[in-house]
Amino acid sequence: MYTNWFSCIFEEHLFNTTALKIAVIGSGIGGLATACRLAAKGHEVTVFEKNDHSGGKMSQIHKEGYRFDTGPSLFTMPELVKDLFKACDEKLPEVFEYEKLEVLCKYFYNSGEKVVAFSNPEKFTQECVEQLGEEASNIRRYLTSASLIYKLTADIFLFNSLHKVNNFLKWSVLKSFMQLHKIRFSRSMHADNAKNFKSPLMVQLFDRYATYNGSNPYKAPATLNVIAHLENNMGAYFPKKGMYSIIEMVYELACKKGVQFQFNSLVQKITIEKGKATGVVVNNEQLAFDAVVSDSDVHYVAEHLMEHPLKNRISQLEASTSALVFYWGVNKQFPDLDLHNIFFSGDYKNEFKNLFEEKTIDSDPTVYVFISKKMVKDDAPEGCENWFVMVNAPSFKRDKWDELIADSRKNIIQKINNRLNTDIERHIVCEEIASPLTIEQKTLSQGGALYGNSSNSTFSAFLRPPNFLKSVKDLYFVGGSVHPGGGIPLCLASAKIVDQEIPKA
Repeated sequence: MYTNWFSCIFEEHLFNTTALKIAVIGSGIGGLATACRLAAKGHEVTVFEKNDHSGGKMSQIHKEGYRFDTGPSLFTMPELVKDLFKACDEKLPEVFEYEKLEVLCKYFYNSGEKVVAFSNPEKFTQECVEQLGEEASNIRRYLTSASLIYKLTADIFLFNSLHKVNNFLKWSVLKSFMQLHKIRFSRSMHADNAKNFKSPLMVQLFDRYATYNGSNPYKAPATLNVIAHLENNMGAYFPKKGMYSIIEMVYELACKKGVQFQFNSLVQKITIEKGKATGVVVNNEQLAFDAVVSDSDVHYVAEHLMEHPLKNRISQLEASTSALVFYWGVNKQFPDLDLHNIFFSGDYKNEFKNLFEEKTIDSDPTVYVFISKKMVKDDAPEGCENWFVMVNAPSFKRDKWDELIADSRKNIIQKINNRLNTDIERHIVCEEIASPLTIEQKTLSQGGALYGNSSNSTFSAFLRPPNFLKSVKDLYFVGGSVHPGGGIPLCLASAKIVDQEIPKA
């Protein structure tokens, strides 16, 4: 089934070194970063965006004095943003300021426990000892192990293509393969966490990191416990003007480097002739380009923009989760909450069973509450807060979404009320809702899947759609639905991988 899929590993590319006309489909963070890099190399880059603004899943809502970031809310590995500006021979703008978080997240459990996840590993360790009865040595050993996984996997799994044989011949990669047993790919995240911790609540806290790429901790490989390193060892940050300011800054960089943007321009087709991408069709007009980079969801591209066996291969991969999000303007402040907050489900295993097997939202869902007002004072009126309230949802086309949304809203409110001893409904003064349906409509992500396919298998990293195809020259893929994955850092990494494939003019 995967013979052709893996055959692209053996492709070697030959390039011209003249200026190329390059089309970029979509202006998410991956598409914007790619456009910046290629324009800085001297190429003529045009970005086609179906919406009237850039950002993709990273957008914002203004409503009745409240501002909401609508997409990713966690900012890690800021050095990748710096690297982007360095590649473009530009300095990071002084107006772009970000702050390292002292508190990564506050966790609330059904059984009454509360854990403050401090960014300082020792403070976090002591907190878990006091609140959950976990042994300090277990936590220290676990975070050290997560750091080792990162060192062994980052070079090949994050910052280089998995589909070029030369990358596997690097000494750093060969050393990693000699230590594969240390990245624990043979067991699930949950099994690994259960082995490392004595407290079930501690296990649940680290199982949660599977949701960072829309996966199931009971099936995803323990290698993904590397995510704990990115947050707990390397730290999390937040831009002082909110998450969307990252998009605004990179968009301005693209304009400065000469990138042309065509908004409200839905690409209808990628033209391919004799095994080479030759352009795009936009608004029924065929436009010629030397190369095409797609930042659109790869499932949508395979289904609607091109005729290629990629469609059949992708259809066999399990989709990641989507999300149901309520954007609430709240006329009260809650000092017990922080920037990031989690209200855990009482039965985590059943929640994921419902998401991936029953294709529904659990009646006792894990609820994430993100309040950017805690950091950005202008994001809500004085004495108020802007709540981004999210539960994981199946990326699945279904009837009766209205009924499921209404039921989930009741369950979420009840959960928040019980844990905060409040009546949150009385304080909601405005509301917007995003569901898998609206996410699919706005971003063309199949079923509203946030991360393309899930990582619910041992070799999911190798099965993830590649950044280029052996059978179609001059066609490239970036963004959260392809290698190396979703989230701001990985989308920026995908842009760098594609950049390495196209030389300077």
